[in-house]
Amino acid sequence: MTSEHVGVVDALPYFDKGYDDPGIREAAALLVEEEMKRYRPTKNYLEHLPSLCGPIQMKFETEVMKAEFDRFSNRLPMEMLSMKRYELPPPPAGKMTDVKAWQDAMENAEAQLEHQATRIENLELMAGYGCNAWKQYNNVLENSLQIYEKELLEIRRKIQEINWRRKQEQTAAGKHLKELEESWVGLVGKNYEIEQAILELEQELGVFTERMESDDQ
Repeated sequence: MTSEHVGVVDALPYFDKGYDDPGIREAAALLVEEEMKRYRPTKNYLEHLPSLCGPIQMKFETEVMKAEFDRFSNRLPMEMLSMKRYELPPPPAGKMTDVKAWQDAMENAEAQLEHQATRIENLELMAGYGCNAWKQYNNVLENSLQIYEKELLEIRRKIQEINWRRKQEQTAAGKHLKELEESWVGLVGKNYEIEQAILELEQELGVFTERMESDDQ
């Protein structure tokens, strides 16, 4: 273990054993269940926390978006798309002789005709240049894909390197812990033997003291 890892408490999944032993999963499940019994959240238990997207959402939220959010929250049906702007209605029956009504109808027809002409021009432009534009866009996507694939391979390589380093560090730490545990067991055993020897010496000293006192008398 390097100095930078000193004091860091971590599990050793590459070294620790016994997770699949009988009763381990049951014991862990009981601990989780006990903690869940102590923790009883309310319906709005996150209400006291600040919103993660509140300020950002308000910054970019338009009136149309707000109205749509309100409609969705109230579970109202979406309004049908109005096709009135694409219609060419004649003047109403009561205004067939009204010049202003006919002028409005003619202006609407001219606007619709101009709109259709613009659509035809857009279709002609797409037919002439759309194919090459899509090919160039596909090339951009392919180049981006290659870049991302290289980045993905590099990330996977780094992940493997990190996992290998963690395994080496945990294996070394596990061996060191095992040595310390064996040393601790040995020291405890030696301390026990020393305590037993001290008790025996104290008993022998007591017997010797009694004999000395009896001899003096």
